[in-house]
Amino acid sequence: MSVHTTNAYGKISVTEEAIAQVAGYTALDCYGIVDLVSKRLSDYIAELFKRQSISKGVKVITNGDRIFIDLFVILKYGVSIEAVAESIKKSVKYNVEKFTGMVVDSLNVNVVGVKV
Repeated sequence: MSVHTTNAYGKISVTEEAIAQVAGYTALDCYGIVDLVSKRLSDYIAELFKRQSISKGVKVITNGDRIFIDLFVILKYGVSIEAVAESIKKSVKYNVEKFTGMVVDSLNVNVVGVKV
């Protein structure tokens, strides 16, 4: 599925996979993030065959021109979970909205674990 918008240049369609990749790259750039963790069996199987996907810990759902994002992350030990989560939310929301030109309605950060 993809989101669609129209402007002076014509119709624009952005797929959920493209949005997930932007969100994944942005999240990994944030301080305190060690890795993204997949919640789907197909991603675990892909990891066995060394096919790494930057969007493995990102779930994107689109509805009209609204975007809903869930991130599943592992944090570095010793960082403030609240501060890192807020930083991720602000960065990912800004970059995805800038990339798509559409509104990120909700962004959930799920901390799956902590790594030393």
